[in-house]
Amino acid sequence: MTVEPLKPEEFVPLTSLSFIIGGARSGKSAFAERMVATHATSVGQQPVYLATAESSDAEMVERIRHHRNRRGSQWRTVERSIEIASVLKSLPKETPVLLDCLTLWLANVLLAGRESTVGTAQLLAGLKAAHGPVVVVSNDIGSGTVPENTLARAFRDHAGYLNQQVAVTARCVIMMNAGLPLVLKAP
Repeated sequence: MTVEPLKPEEFVPLTSLSFIIGGARSGKSAFAERMVATHATSVGQQPVYLATAESSDAEMVERIRHHRNRRGSQWRTVERSIEIASVLKSLPKETPVLLDCLTLWLANVLLAGRESTVGTAQLLAGLKAAHGPVVVVSNDIGSGTVPENTLARAFRDHAGYLNQQVAVTARCVIMMNAGLPLVLKAP
């Protein structure tokens, strides 16, 4: 299976940093894959999928398998649950990258007992130092109810701040809702 290119009416040119945000099952990953694949095809580059998910249980193994199958073999996959800034800096010039998913990365950082502000600073530096266009996918988790426990509230707050910082840094921001892209910020 290969990722279908964007339709002309969906086309959003890749910038140095694009940010796709939305709720669960909003279509953000599939849309981001199509953005990166369309760009990669137009410039003759192999896209890189920088995956942050860890296969910690059967359900997550299935999610990872689904994403891999949807992308097909045209992608190079790099799996890093935490240390992603160095990967972004090390890729060849003009390599288009899809970083999926920022909130999974944040969960990995917090569960490893690391300081999220330090990790966020390193991540932002890596995004700025990337040698090709990067599309970052993240969940919008702050629009729901207030979580009942301290860890979940802290995660929601950290994710909100992280999303804000990436959105400010990005040249293009797209909100996905029900499979439809809404451009919030464009160059």
